[in-house]
Amino acid sequence: MTPLQVGAQTFQWGSRTYLMGILNVTPDSFSGDGLLSRAGGVNAALEQARRFLAAGADILDVGGESTRPGAQTVTPEQELERVIPVIDALAREFPQAVISIDTYKALVAEEAIRAGAHFINDVWGFRADPGMALAAARHGAPAILMHNRSKPANAQVLEHLGGRYVGMEYDNLLEDVKRELLNSVAIARAAGLPDEKIILDPGIGFGKTVEQNLELLNRLDEIRALGFPVLLGPSRKSFIGYTLNLPPDQRLEGTAAAVAVGIVRGADILRVHDVEFMARVAKMTDAIVRRAKI
Repeated sequence: MTPLQVGAQTFQWGSRTYLMGILNVTPDSFSGDGLLSRAGGVNAALEQARRFLAAGADILDVGGESTRPGAQTVTPEQELERVIPVIDALAREFPQAVISIDTYKALVAEEAIRAGAHFINDVWGFRADPGMALAAARHGAPAILMHNRSKPANAQVLEHLGGRYVGMEYDNLLEDVKRELLNSVAIARAAGLPDEKIILDPGIGFGKTVEQNLELLNRLDEIRALGFPVLLGPSRKSFIGYTLNLPPDQRLEGTAAAVAVGIVRGADILRVHDVEFMARVAKMTDAIVRRAKI
């Protein structure tokens, strides 16, 4: 698989697991880590980024809209007000850092890239905004294309455990997910984005039941076999909470188990909240399955 050069960072797929640290510039993150719920949002983001980078994060993922089941959508203008000051500050404070913008809106993606972002992380895989693929191709930005069948009607929210999806029907879970991911790849290709700048995300937690998420995680190698690097985002997700009957702030061990299995099944990038802990899990798992240097 062709290595990806992004700024000063070279991603050698298969050599080790890369870590993406989550910077939620929102007031309503499902995991309780929304930086806008704290005083001094930009300074809080810089401090969290500093911790993440020191712990080994390879990418900082900045998002301005919560995607939890039942969350309220925000306008592009609201999203820009949240993310651009943070991305601008990150780019100035950490010039060597690789920054990702977590958005499905082309306007937000373009402004974020101008402010210093390198990656586009689209939870709708270029299917929500027709301009997204063109924006990525125009700027030569690597794109993470996620599978997503989220439907508000299928969202169920319990006070203790948060939101999950129920009654999600697939003809064949893995085949449906693969086909729809390849549809996103086709959109990217048609816009002129080369394959070496495409990363796939199976969309753990997005329009899948607890059981479907567990199956998808355990069969991640089938997504990897499509021939693209794979990002996995299991961190603190509801499938862990409903399996262990634990709220988001008590899902560290469940996330660690999902991370380890994900690496064994071929994940290239892990999107996580608890970078310090998951960096150790990834390093140990890499030492076992990839024989990475420790």
